[in-house]
Amino acid sequence: MQLQCDVHTHTIYSRHAYATILENVRAAKEAGLSLLGSTDHFSSMLYPDYENIRHYQYLCVSHTWPKEIDGVRLLQGCEVDIVDLAGNLFGYDIPIAKNIDGDFYTDKKTLSLYERVTKKMDYVIASVHRHSFADAATPAECTELYCNALQNKKVLILGHIGRSGLPFEIDPVLLAARDLHKLIEINEHSLDVRNHCGERCRQILKRCAELSVPISVSSDAHFATAIGKFDKVNKMLAEIHFPEELIATRSKESFLSAMKMAGL
Repeated sequence: MQLQCDVHTHTIYSRHAYATILENVRAAKEAGLSLLGSTDHFSSMLYPDYENIRHYQYLCVSHTWPKEIDGVRLLQGCEVDIVDLAGNLFGYDIPIAKNIDGDFYTDKKTLSLYERVTKKMDYVIASVHRHSFADAATPAECTELYCNALQNKKVLILGHIGRSGLPFEIDPVLLAARDLHKLIEINEHSLDVRNHCGERCRQILKRCAELSVPISVSSDAHFATAIGKFDKVNKMLAEIHFPEELIATRSKESFLSAMKMAGL
């Protein structure tokens, strides 16, 4: 299957990725993609003084990018960390009243860092990276944190839940995603770097097929040449005869339709 979208990719802004946005667009074009989503990290892993809005200028104004470059539809988003057992997202508890110039925002509102950064984005991926907050958590608590994260209006995708390391219950999370018209992600990077995650990802894919839960297939590329490469995921999809109509990233039209269904 030739998938037409890659909606989880990183640029040099993520600090442990190595390409510019134009290099990623060029790679997407060369891979035959019609849609690229740029989703750099938005988390405490970027800066030690992460309460400073100036650090996030790149993300805050990404909505000003062209909507299409060289025939590739370009979407702006971020991959935000889930930070606690309540399913809250990074920046939710950091009030921001002043903009990057040090002046008060013209709307005169004090919004959270999360709200300021994601306000004009097309969509958000919610992922668990640093999971020490859940080290003593029960499966029920981990299940609840994912279900709560899905409730966030900007969140369209739960990122790489197959390699999060959390002992969550699969079915309740998948059903919550389906009911909210959100997507469950299986990405190539998960199968590349952590072989033990393969079986967990397979279990999730099988249940998505059985429960009619739409998925997002992405590269999670941190280097431009990885964009549009889904060999391991495609092999797994073929082995379990995954329904093509449940793959939201199969075409530009199907992904934009999935966004609309989620209210984005």
